[in-house]
Amino acid sequence: VQLQASGGGTVQAGGSLRLSCAASGVTFSRYAMGWFRQAPGKEREFVATITGSENTGYADSVKDRFTISRDNAKHTVWLQMNSLRPEDTAVYYCAVAQGYARAIRAGSLYDVWGQGTLVTVSS
Repeated sequence: VQLQASGGGTVQAGGSLRLSCAASGVTFSRYAMGWFRQAPGKEREFVATITGSENTGYADSVKDRFTISRDNAKHTVWLQMNSLRPEDTAVYYCAVAQGYARAIRAGSLYDVWGQGTLVTVSS
């Protein structure tokens, strides 16, 4: 199983970015996918999750600004990030929770992780 995240970059506060995560070697449509982030000097935190049937969940800090979506045929999950803030600066990781069909917020339940993509939001 491999996850390849992309789409990070530098953007000014108030701007938007769209992250992508392409999956291979996994029965993609069956399991929950998630996005997490880790800022410098901080612990990894949950951002968003989506089930195979497209039920979603978000951290309070990103709700109404970020949108997670997926295309099971393309084995891809996206994270659309709008109204970005400097505090959104972090390395963003996608992950799959094989064995879980429901929305999962706990990072410990995700068993395969992508390599991360850096998002920098300047003020």
